[in-house]
Amino acid sequence: MTLTLVILLKFFAFFAPKSEAIPASIYDFKVKALDGSTIDFSKYKGKKILIVNTASQCGNTPQYADLEAMYKKYDGKLVIVGFPANDFGAQEPGSDKEISSFCTKNYGVTFPMASKITVKGDNMAPIYQWLTRKKYNNLQDSEVKWNFQKYLIDEKGHLVAVFKPGMKPTEPEIVSAIEK
Repeated sequence: MTLTLVILLKFFAFFAPKSEAIPASIYDFKVKALDGSTIDFSKYKGKKILIVNTASQCGNTPQYADLEAMYKKYDGKLVIVGFPANDFGAQEPGSDKEISSFCTKNYGVTFPMASKITVKGDNMAPIYQWLTRKKYNNLQDSEVKWNFQKYLIDEKGHLVAVFKPGMKPTEPEIVSAIEK
């Protein structure tokens, strides 16, 4: 290689976007919470986890109430983790502080809520890369279609189901999968 080519390759490598490594297990993820603390998924071993991308100005926003009720009903067996995202119709424009206030005031949300992320496209958060790519989750490739799409992880950390955004958390198919 010529010296010029080597210099160009090093230049482009230096300025290329740095991608985060995708953990092999859901339990290896640690994400920032709305309040600035850390949500450590290793704490959820032995429990089912329902991961939901959320938005406060969406037709599906009332699902927060059902998610909170489900979180309380299955306390100790199910953890729900909300991931606010502004990827669909700009329906989550707020800051982390505004999102937290909205969720608490309007729906009494007590389940863990992550800091706002991106769930599709080039800037997709690593946890959503894991959820949506079979090479990581070992179940299926999927695409986040809209706000309030749900991903169910079993007690052993395996992705076992993906539920459409319009499905309410109380629908029999979701309840059955959680109670299984």
